[in-house]
Amino acid sequence: MVGRVRTLKQWTHPLATAMARGEELQILAGMAAEENDTDAFAEVTAGVAELEKAVEKIDFQFLLSGEADERGAVLEIHPGAGGTESQDWAQMLLRMYTRYIDASGWKYQTLDLQAGEEAGIKSAVLEIDAPFAFGYLKSESGVHRLVRISPFDAQKRRHTSFASVFVYPLVEDDISVEIDPGDLRIDTYRAQGAGGQHVNKTDSAIRITHEPTGIVVSCQSERSQHRNRESAMTMLKAKMYARLMAEKQRERDAVEAEKMEAAWGSQIRSYVLQPYTKVKDHRTDHETGNATGALDGDLDGFIDAYLRWQGARNR
Repeated sequence: MVGRVRTLKQWTHPLATAMARGEELQILAGMAAEENDTDAFAEVTAGVAELEKAVEKIDFQFLLSGEADERGAVLEIHPGAGGTESQDWAQMLLRMYTRYIDASGWKYQTLDLQAGEEAGIKSAVLEIDAPFAFGYLKSESGVHRLVRISPFDAQKRRHTSFASVFVYPLVEDDISVEIDPGDLRIDTYRAQGAGGQHVNKTDSAIRITHEPTGIVVSCQSERSQHRNRESAMTMLKAKMYARLMAEKQRERDAVEAEKMEAAWGSQIRSYVLQPYTKVKDHRTDHETGNATGALDGDLDGFIDAYLRWQGARNR
């Protein structure tokens, strides 16, 4: 119930604020006209520009009308084939998303992070507890391709790397996902940090396998085995709910993102750093020459284009 109230406020509060601001500017404009106050006119002009941006953001939010768009999100990153190259690319993606999340003013926690042997990461799982996080981030599910001069190649040759991103809606207590405890295999293991060092000396990390579906989740972010178990179950519920939702979408022929092999030809977006810089989304054709900005978390243009593209397809 608390989560539902918070979500509704994400709609009502911006609308109420915009309406109140509009009334204030109308009054100020009237006073400026009566007194021929140039400073007041300038304030009205600046205020109207800010109000237009706020209204555009509210209008954009109406694109988030999917079944689970209003929910938080669980985001996973996995490197493709290629060892250190792809693991380093996966870490670059992790940095990109955490910067986007920070810029959005959202809170997140790292549920699982597996470091690579030499560099990069083997996997990462983030939980973003913010209204509409899934609606915004669902555009990121798929294979991401990087082209660059490899920092790991002594001959400075150009390499292509792949990593996959999967985004699921965060499932809270208001959603019923039936999970039979008898279908679960729960393993404990010793949590590790970057470089392989032990985080603690107990088997506090948890791995849960849902045997009928083969879904596997793991969590090692807490020192407490109990807390890790709770977080892992939250992840499992999210994946189970996403599976159910995807089945419904397939029945309506409205599903676009499916898990694909992280390899050539299956990418949803390409990030080219050599011999030129460009980031292009292959679904929407939206692109930018500012690859550095995109990798620093400037994803608004790509997300906006995806939501409008998806909305046009589902009409």
